[in-house]
Amino acid sequence: MPRQARLDAPGLLQHIMARGIERRKIFTDDKDRESFLARLAIVLEETQTQCYAWALIPNHALCGAPHKNCYVKFGIM
Repeated sequence: MPRQARLDAPGLLQHIMARGIERRKIFTDDKDRESFLARLAIVLEETQTQCYAWALIPNHALCGAPHKNCYVKFGIM
């Protein structure tokens, strides 16, 4: 059964997730995490997107951002 469509309304908080293929690790050390955060900061600034919360877990990254300008793409790995 497919999941329900996401709510799509300005201002609604979006849960953005990037996960490793086959749930493999995408961060192996602090240098990886620092590099990801530096690139995320650049993307957030370029798109003028606010990030209310983030979490870096060994096999995925999470970000909470408002829909209004939720253009963040995690293709920055």
